[in-house]
Amino acid sequence: MTEARPGAAASASLWERDEEVGAVLRAVDTLCADRSSSGSLLVFQGEAGLGKTALLAETRRIAERRGCTVWRARGGETLRSVPFNVVRQLLQPALISLMPEEAREYLGDWYDIAGPALGIAEPGDRQADPQGVCDGLVAAVCRLAGREWPLVLLIDDAHWADQETLRWLAAFAERLDDLSVLVVVARRPGEAGGVSARHLEEVAAAAGVSTLSALTPDATAGLTRATVGPHADDPFCREVWAVTGGNPYETVELLAKVQDSELEPVEAQAGELRALNRSARGGGLVARLEGLGIDATRFAWAAAILGTGISVDLVARLATMGRDDALRCAELLRSTRILTEPDPSNAPAGGDLEFVHPLIATAVYNSIPDALRTAMHGIAARLVTDSGLGAAAASRHLLQVHPDDDEELVEQLRQAAREHLAVGAPDAARRCLERALLEPPIPEVHARVLYELGCATLLTAPATTIEHLRTALSMPGLDSDTRVDAVCRLSQALLHNDQLEEAVRTVEAEAARHAGPTRLRLKAVQYMWEGLHAGEAGSPDRSERLAELAAGCTGRDNSERALLILRGFDAMARGENAEEVVHLCDRALVNGRLAPGLGWTDTEWGIELLLMLAGAYAYSDRLDRAEALYTEALRAYESAGWSGGHLALAHAYVGLGHRRRGRLREAETALRESLRIAERVGRGLPLYWTATCNLVDTLLARGHVEDAWAVAEQYGFAPPYPSTIVIPDPRSVRGRLLLAVGRTKEGINELEAAEKAAAARGHHNPVMVPWAVDLARALATEDPARAGRLATDVRRQAERFGTDTAIGEALRCAAVLETGQRAVRLAARAVAYLEASPCQYEHAAARVEYGIAARSVAELNRGLALARSCGADELVTQAQEVLETGRGLR
Repeated sequence: MTEARPGAAASASLWERDEEVGAVLRAVDTLCADRSSSGSLLVFQGEAGLGKTALLAETRRIAERRGCTVWRARGGETLRSVPFNVVRQLLQPALISLMPEEAREYLGDWYDIAGPALGIAEPGDRQADPQGVCDGLVAAVCRLAGREWPLVLLIDDAHWADQETLRWLAAFAERLDDLSVLVVVARRPGEAGGVSARHLEEVAAAAGVSTLSALTPDATAGLTRATVGPHADDPFCREVWAVTGGNPYETVELLAKVQDSELEPVEAQAGELRALNRSARGGGLVARLEGLGIDATRFAWAAAILGTGISVDLVARLATMGRDDALRCAELLRSTRILTEPDPSNAPAGGDLEFVHPLIATAVYNSIPDALRTAMHGIAARLVTDSGLGAAAASRHLLQVHPDDDEELVEQLRQAAREHLAVGAPDAARRCLERALLEPPIPEVHARVLYELGCATLLTAPATTIEHLRTALSMPGLDSDTRVDAVCRLSQALLHNDQLEEAVRTVEAEAARHAGPTRLRLKAVQYMWEGLHAGEAGSPDRSERLAELAAGCTGRDNSERALLILRGFDAMARGENAEEVVHLCDRALVNGRLAPGLGWTDTEWGIELLLMLAGAYAYSDRLDRAEALYTEALRAYESAGWSGGHLALAHAYVGLGHRRRGRLREAETALRESLRIAERVGRGLPLYWTATCNLVDTLLARGHVEDAWAVAEQYGFAPPYPSTIVIPDPRSVRGRLLLAVGRTKEGINELEAAEKAAAARGHHNPVMVPWAVDLARALATEDPARAGRLATDVRRQAERFGTDTAIGEALRCAAVLETGQRAVRLAARAVAYLEASPCQYEHAAARVEYGIAARSVAELNRGLALARSCGADELVTQAQEVLETGRGLR
């Protein structure tokens, strides 16, 4: 058994826990050995009373004895709705001890992002990104870990932790290999559900999990004799084990009752144990509490309602008793082991009491009559509000109040929702607004609450958002601007829910009700959704109608600028003149920059429109402007702490910019980072396809075919394809991949499918949808006539589009299909065009191909140098092999 226990009662839960304590000792030894040592994560799980809390206390004692800094926190059954509750307990004491300037210095750029969630900084004006806040909290602990090494984090009752804390903990667990931190978590299995359960499983998957079991009869006998005396006989000890089931907490409580009642620990008295045990738990505990008197019972009830930050003064106000009576009750409840004083090093702000054990807190809370419990939560909400802690702090109590047509409560819940959104807790905001609807709001406010709820759930539950916004739009109460915004958000939710045609119809119907700038804005949203659809959407003359509408736009407001961008993207995708494409996009800018209200973090128009703008530039050979936009997006999202889908897309398009430039190594790095972030957001989304498609395309350009195939297999880069467009065209890229791995027939079929899909949409840009070039090469031997026709069509479309890249790629394709001097002349012309192009990988490939066709050492060396600078390893190998053989070269 574990040695050096301070006493039987305190150490009862450590009996038969040598293996777990040994794991703690080894983990602490590793932590303290070297600042560069990897971190570790231990999870102790078991039913209530099996000694999880005692193991954390022993961990703390061991760690502090070794000179570690120890931070602790605990979940609470009635506090699960309080966002960031547990992580605040964990970090707030250390951060509050710093001067504000020191805290800002340690957290750096993350201060304004994570600070509001931790309660050490005021939130900003806009809704915080939950993933960004989570990343900020991870960064905060990472930075503090360096300052506080060796650092041990203890989290008790993690099954009752709030969802936001568990999201942080799961993300932090992934970083422990790079951090010298020990994290020890205690939890009950099966208590959490939904998203919280998933996060706990992610934590468990990263840890060494130890499942605690009950004490054996021998251990129970040893504990009994250590507590009540060595004269306790065997039958008495066996009955203690039978009554408690070997549960350490129940055993300790029962033995304390044995001592209090001066029961002799002999077989003749063993029959009294069951009655004593009933009085120590559940209904027996409640009866014991009631036996202490009505004042003590009211005090304990009020403490259970508060849950955390339990102070005598606050409990007295909630229980409506004088301070002297409250102090007397507090002392009485301490003496009967119901309440205790919290550890001063980890006490909640303003708290000077806590329940001895969570089982006691639960029993007391559940013993409060339902109507009285509800009323006490209402009073507690008012006390919290009057204390200046804000609507969000009071909301956990407001959620428990019965609906009663209370206008003030609705407004408090709406304010709480705004405060939750400002710190990155949309689920907490959703709970507040859903509760506000039950009140219910007055008719003039009802639609507004539904609208706010729809906004809060837009990214997390599009199907629910659709229902809320549709209901809001069917009711009076929304002013004109809010109604239009609700329609736009509804269409966005429909898009995310794969109901794109319904999204288009919704916006189109609303546009018919308006005139002037409002109608123009709605028409722009309609054309944007139609433009994103990968299938046949809208009427066949959509492009003509869009061109007609954009022709009258001068860029005087953001609706007109949006239409100019949409027209520019559509013209680029259709392969119209690239100079006109660039002219349209330029007219959408203000002095060469994005207009106010059209920035990357502005929510009115969304990221899709700006990606269309940058994509139109990228495929029109204006990579300078495209890359400036991609870089600006990345900076904007990192600065704002947006670490979810927006940041994933920014990295993906930065990677696309590198790929178009021919910086293939940098492209691969950016795209892998995009895919890492996209994995956190969720598979199957358009952003996930964008990252995967561009990474496969980049790896193929590098000649890393096996890696490209592995990525495709791992991330599901295969049909069915998303309903929204992805650039470059995923069918074309997958077709090229299949050809590269030798699955020629499948590759040809995929490229032919790309041909049909592009024709249905009218997408004839041979660079954005490059199926024809690869299909012509694949058919060169099997069907040279068809290959020739394809090459001719590609060249015609390229010349219509007019960029150096498009024409150069078309000439490369034509040269491959020819022989002799004609092939040399076409390859030379391809080099001339691609040398003027910003796309250096294509230039390098053209140089190598021309060098081979012309048997020119000089051209091969130029191509080799370009291929090396691009990171095109296969091109490098190809050029080197030809140069090394030297046959026929001049």
